[in-house]
Amino acid sequence: MQSSFFKDFLYLTDVKTLIFIAILLGLFFVMKQLEKKKVKFSTRMLSATGIGLVLGLLIQFVGGFPDAPLEVPFIAEINKWYGLFANGFMDLLKMLVVPLIFVSIIRVIINMKQGENLGKLTARTLGTLIGTTAIAAIIGLIVGNAFQLGVGSNLIAGDASIREVSSLVDTLRGLIPSNPVEAMASGNVVAVVIFAAFLGLATKRQTKKYYDIVKPFIDLVEAFYKIILSVAMTIIKWMPYAVIALLANTIAGRGVAALAEVIDFIIALYLAVAVMFGVHLILIAVNGLNPFRYVKNVLDALVLAFTSRSSLGTLPVSIEKLTENVGLDNGIATFVGSLGSNAGMNGCAGIYPAMVAIMVANMTGTPIDMTFIIMLVIMIALASFGIAGLPGSATMAISVVLSGMGLGEYFPLVAGIIAIDPILDMGRTMLNVNGTLVTAVLVGKSFNQIDSDIFYGRKQAPTEQE
Repeated sequence: MQSSFFKDFLYLTDVKTLIFIAILLGLFFVMKQLEKKKVKFSTRMLSATGIGLVLGLLIQFVGGFPDAPLEVPFIAEINKWYGLFANGFMDLLKMLVVPLIFVSIIRVIINMKQGENLGKLTARTLGTLIGTTAIAAIIGLIVGNAFQLGVGSNLIAGDASIREVSSLVDTLRGLIPSNPVEAMASGNVVAVVIFAAFLGLATKRQTKKYYDIVKPFIDLVEAFYKIILSVAMTIIKWMPYAVIALLANTIAGRGVAALAEVIDFIIALYLAVAVMFGVHLILIAVNGLNPFRYVKNVLDALVLAFTSRSSLGTLPVSIEKLTENVGLDNGIATFVGSLGSNAGMNGCAGIYPAMVAIMVANMTGTPIDMTFIIMLVIMIALASFGIAGLPGSATMAISVVLSGMGLGEYFPLVAGIIAIDPILDMGRTMLNVNGTLVTAVLVGKSFNQIDSDIFYGRKQAPTEQE
């Protein structure tokens, strides 16, 4: 089985690869039986997370816990085949993002009642996103200092290279859709929102004078909205299957040995994530809602975010949970979710850059005084705009922040951290998505657009997609 056909085309050169593919298919069968027995979706999601974790560790065990797992042939082959299910599912979700956002924003604006203000909605959304990101940065600073990250570190410069950093002006200009089709193709969500907002506002204006002429467009928007929601619901049903492959792939592809030298950073980051998650729940409680009920309502989106490491890919599920389980107006859910997937990400653009900056400062003997702290928080808040909700965006965030703090030349020192980025990214992305969900709830509450009966499970949300 070492011929080019098996090695380079089929990716099947080891019997262990076939065994683990068979195990995955068997687990899919088990999940299907749970679905047939009407086991709750959230229970299946949590079960899939546990199964994926055990499966990933089992692959590592069979491989002898190698230092470089993907250099082990059968693990590399498993990674490729599991990726067909894991990454394929995420590709289907990402397929929905642009059309779902585009048609939803237009529909929201067309259906806005008299007196409702799009500018006020935008201001409250961005204000909350920036505010929570600043809080996350402060928590990252405190935890990073408490753990004395980088002090006495033996980490040496690696081959990591700093990402190209754009100026704030260029970043903001890049969000303007000079070519709407290109913006859609490249997944520039903010640009899509801006273009859809212009179309929605123009359509709403024209309804006053030329209603009969624009009505076919309004009907098309409504029809497309219902169709795209139906597609989304179909894909979301496959989520427990994908979670098994997603988490198993992440665990199997990262060697346990690679975690040892940066274990203090991993523990510190997940502690900071837990603290910030607690802050999110306090904000929910302060606004008169039960935080534990909130977690139950959005749990599926958080699990997918943790396993997929993609805020943007999780967006269709986030919108569905906010609408169906939280009782939030669909327009606000879509609008806030869209902005939150590209700005103000509490994990990747808040906690993580703060902790990396503390580590690098300690490794290079840079004084961490009040000027450093204030400048760092401001830099993180500004850099949180336009960071795409996709795996790897956190590296861009630390590039921007370190450069802004005058520490860009020391970027290679974080090579050891970047090497285990997927492990860190799971917690960061979950926090990103939760920050967006919390922002949506807070903004929706301020506009009295949350149905408490749906939030507390006293009634079901209307299923518009049916």
